[in-house]
Amino acid sequence: MHVLRGGRVADADGTREADVAVEDGEIVAVGDLGRGETETDVSGKVVAPGLIDAHVHLMMDGRPDVASATDESAYEAAYRATENLSAALRAGVTTVRDLGARDTLALDAARMVEEGVVDGPRVLACGQNVIMTGGHGHWFGREADGPAEVRKAAREQLHRGADVIKCMATGGVLTEGAVTGAPELTPDELEAVVDAAAPTNTPTAAHAHGDEGIRNAVEAGITSIEHGTFMSAETAERMAEKGTYWVPTASALHGIVENGVEAGIPESAVEKAEVSAEHFADAWDRALDAGVTVAMGTDAGTPFNDFAEIPQEMVHMVEYGLSPAEALEAATVNAADLLGLDDVGRVAEGHRADLVVLDADPNEDATAWQSPESVFAAGDRVA
Repeated sequence: MHVLRGGRVADADGTREADVAVEDGEIVAVGDLGRGETETDVSGKVVAPGLIDAHVHLMMDGRPDVASATDESAYEAAYRATENLSAALRAGVTTVRDLGARDTLALDAARMVEEGVVDGPRVLACGQNVIMTGGHGHWFGREADGPAEVRKAAREQLHRGADVIKCMATGGVLTEGAVTGAPELTPDELEAVVDAAAPTNTPTAAHAHGDEGIRNAVEAGITSIEHGTFMSAETAERMAEKGTYWVPTASALHGIVENGVEAGIPESAVEKAEVSAEHFADAWDRALDAGVTVAMGTDAGTPFNDFAEIPQEMVHMVEYGLSPAEALEAATVNAADLLGLDDVGRVAEGHRADLVVLDADPNEDATAWQSPESVFAAGDRVA
């Protein structure tokens, strides 16, 4: 048994003085503990759960033009995914959900991490996005048209081992010719996604910027709305009523708007991102007023949105209206619930020992997540 001794513990239950005992990858005790076989002195430090990023793209590396990744081989993409996994883990991210990759890249990455072949956070993945023909992200998604074909495409991902089914309910910023807020999959097609996932109780996620597309996804029973840029007050209220999660991905917009065409981002993407940014703060106000449940996600891999910088999302969420404690909740227990995981997100007995040691209390300071002193994944110190 290894004991982290002398520090404080911070999670969604608050911050308190406590030791943490770890054995066989699991937290076995939290409190005033006796000696362990080995110990780490964390006096003056704070032990918190590892971050959970509910929206990443392992195949992308923050380059200005993400579509250029189509010119790379599957081998190159795998190496990039491996580096992204390592960077996320060093940053204190111990679980990620990949919401769209070429072929089986992210599903394979999940298995490689689980088998110990590569170091990285636990990975849950959707396989390929389900997309209308020519729709947003068509260059790496599974194109499908009509409810029957969409249902088959979703079932293909489940057959491959997908942990979530992801679809594109609207256009997006980074696809040339796509209209950001315009509905793409129809209500019937979105219902087909949900129908396909229902027998296995698999969560669903919808990329959705425009209010009509968001509403279509919510009414279809989609589990989480990704981005939600042009969300109306009425739609936010409906999301709260239905228990639909919101994964805002503030880092994605910031990466594009703050760098711009001068950094090599396609002009059309910058123009769409700038319009989206003008409405994003309003979406936050409406979601928070309605009581929508927020789960942390970054869209890591999009332009200038690096895996090593995932903790910056915590700061963005506070800038948009969450308290540091609410941001912690979004990135731990809320994200765990969204992903269907009941063994991560808290520093509690019976949970996986996915932990970070921080210099400050993240319940009071959202910057505390940056540059963790150490990171533990399933009890092993990895950074």
